[in-house]
Amino acid sequence: MEFFEVLRKRHSIRSYQKRPVEEEKIRAIMDAVRSAPSAGNLQAYEVLVVLDEVKKTEVARWALSQWFIAEAPAVFVFFANPSRSAVKYGKRGTELYCIQDATIACAYAQLSAVALGLGTCWVGAFEEAGLKASLSTPREWKPIAILTVGYPAEEPIPTPRRSIEDIFTII
Repeated sequence: MEFFEVLRKRHSIRSYQKRPVEEEKIRAIMDAVRSAPSAGNLQAYEVLVVLDEVKKTEVARWALSQWFIAEAPAVFVFFANPSRSAVKYGKRGTELYCIQDATIACAYAQLSAVALGLGTCWVGAFEEAGLKASLSTPREWKPIAILTVGYPAEEPIPTPRRSIEDIFTII
């Protein structure tokens, strides 16, 4: 799929077919994540790919009971890993760069999934402590985003966007 078509086709999908995502597509998304740029190329993020039904339900519960998460065939949970970034960037790395790294990685996952004919939904609303505990992550990891991935069972209506003039200022 051509890149700008991917951008046009990307919509938040909250209803998925009961069809698993093929392993080769999961691997392709993982490879896209791995290729994302990061501060100092430190790749200060970790990603859990949740395929287990019980774990997906736990993720949905800690994501403020957004149950569509549990219905997605695959759920990617992105974490910032501050210590990876702190090695080179200290406080700025732990407070900002690792978060940017994880965010960029999630955006790469989202766009690559759409390019593969899949639907996604970026979820940022969750209770951090419960999510981390349910996934048994190290204490220092900071959850940044949940990305549901699967074959869409809906055709969303495109949402309005701000005009270019409203967003950008050329100086």
